[in-house]
Amino acid sequence: MPPAPVAAEPVVPRVIRPAPSGPRPLQVLAVASEVFPLIKTGGLADVVGGLPPALAHHGVEVRTLVPGYPSVLRALEGTTVVAEYGYFFGAFCKLLAGRAAGLDLFVLEAPQLFWREGNPYSAPDGQPWPDNPVRFAALAHMGYLISRGDFGPYVPDVLHVHDWQAALAPAYLHYGGRTKPRSVLTIHNLAFQGQFSRDLLYAIGLPGHAYSMDGVEYYGGIGYLKAGIRFADRVTTVSPRYAAEICQPGAGMGLDGTLRQKGLALSGIVNGIDVDTWNPADDPALAASYTADTLELRARNKAALEGRFNLEAGDGPLIGMITRLSWQKGMDIVIETLPSIIAAGCRVVVLGTGDAPLEAGLAKAAAAYPGKIGVFAGYDENLAHLVQGGADAILVPSRFEPCGLTQLYGLRYGCLPIVSRVGGLFDTVIDANAAAREQGVATGIQFEPVTREALEAAIARFVALYADTSAWRAMQRQAMSLDLSWTRRAGAYAALFRSLVEVDSA
Repeated sequence: MPPAPVAAEPVVPRVIRPAPSGPRPLQVLAVASEVFPLIKTGGLADVVGGLPPALAHHGVEVRTLVPGYPSVLRALEGTTVVAEYGYFFGAFCKLLAGRAAGLDLFVLEAPQLFWREGNPYSAPDGQPWPDNPVRFAALAHMGYLISRGDFGPYVPDVLHVHDWQAALAPAYLHYGGRTKPRSVLTIHNLAFQGQFSRDLLYAIGLPGHAYSMDGVEYYGGIGYLKAGIRFADRVTTVSPRYAAEICQPGAGMGLDGTLRQKGLALSGIVNGIDVDTWNPADDPALAASYTADTLELRARNKAALEGRFNLEAGDGPLIGMITRLSWQKGMDIVIETLPSIIAAGCRVVVLGTGDAPLEAGLAKAAAAYPGKIGVFAGYDENLAHLVQGGADAILVPSRFEPCGLTQLYGLRYGCLPIVSRVGGLFDTVIDANAAAREQGVATGIQFEPVTREALEAAIARFVALYADTSAWRAMQRQAMSLDLSWTRRAGAYAALFRSLVEVDSA
C-alpha cells in the first residue's frame, strides 16, 4: 500500500531571499521543536539557539525550522510566506521565513497543530497532547521538503535534526530516495524517544515497507528516535561519555544495539553556553557583579540569596540546586540525605519543579529545617542566575546526564559543581583529587554511585575543601578561566558538517 497523502501541493510558492554574494558558506538546515529564547523547556532550546551564531564564526550558515507556537510567531520579523498548503498533515499551514532573536528561521505555521500556549508538548493537565505524533511528523516532513530543495534557491548542504521531535526527517529522505543532503541527528536525552502506534504509519506518510526492524519499527510500534538513528548519516550526543554510555544495555534504554551499529558514525560533542547571557562580570540579576579577581564580591550575592529563601545568614557553606525534580536527577537521594547535609553545617536552596512526591518531600524537609533549607517550586531565570552567583556549590547528582548545563553555569560563576560521575558531568568537571589540586586543574567534586553514602562522602569533601579558603579560591579561579563558549564547541560541529560534504565532493 502506498503512503497516504500527507500534503497537497503548495498553493502559494514564494522565492526565499537569495544568499549573500561572496564566498558561499556551508548551508545547514536545523530542525527542532524549541529554540531559546523563543520557546524553552530544557537544554535542547539552549543548544538550538546557541549554535547558529557560533557556527557563523566557522563559515557555517544555519537556518532553523521550528513550529509556529504563539511565542515564536509573535517574535517573528521580516516575515515572508514561502508556501501555503491547503492540506498538510490534516491542517492548513504556511511555511514562513523570517528572523527572531538574531536567528534566521523557517516557521511551520499550522494553528491546528501548534497554536497552543504553554508547554509545547503537554496539555494543561500535564499529559502529552494526543496528536503529538502527527504534530512532530509534520515538522520533520517539512524539514525534509525544505532540505530536498522544494522552495526556491535554498538547498542546504546538511540537515541537522534534534531529538525525537525532528528525527523522522532522515527517514523521509531515505524513503524518498534521497542521498542528499547529508543528515546529522543530535540526541539530547535518550530517555525521550517518541514511541507511537504502528497504526500511524500511513498517516505520517511512510510506506508499508518502512515498518521493519531495519526501518522505523520499534518494539511493535513506530520509533521516531530509532528512525533518526537508523537513517541519519551521523549521530551525535551532547558529551563523549554519554555517547559511550548509551551503547551499553541499560543506559541505551532499548536502543543500544541500534546505536552500536552506527560505529564511528556516533560521537559526542560537549555543549557550550551563552557566555554573554551567563557572565558574572555583567549580570543584572546579581546583587553584585564580580570576576575571578574580585571573588570577595560574591558575598553580596550570597546574602541576597539567603534573603530570597529566608535562610539564616552566615559564612557557612551554601549549596544550590537548579533542577527538574525527578528520579533521573537523583532528587530522591538528595531528600534522603538532607538531614546529613544539614548536620555537616551546610544550608541548601532548591529551584525547580517536577514530580509531585518529590516536591512534597522537599517541602516537608524545608518545614523540618527552617532557615536551613529553602525551596522555590517553579523556575525563575533571574533567580537561577542569583543561585549561581551566590551559592558556594551547585549540586547535580544525576543518575544519567547527557551533558547538563547547570554545572557549566556553575563553573562560569565560580559556584563549584558537586556532580555524579556520569555523562557530561564527568566530561566537564575535574575532580578535586590530590593530583588535580596539585596541578591546579581541579574544578569540582565527582562521586559515584548515586547513593546516600556516596553523596554524604562528597558533601564531607566539599565542606573540608570549603574550609581551606585559599584552596577553594584557587579552584574557583580555575573554573572561571575555562572557555565554555559555544564558539569553541561549534568548531567540532563545523568540522563534522564539512566532513560529510567533503565525502560527497571527493
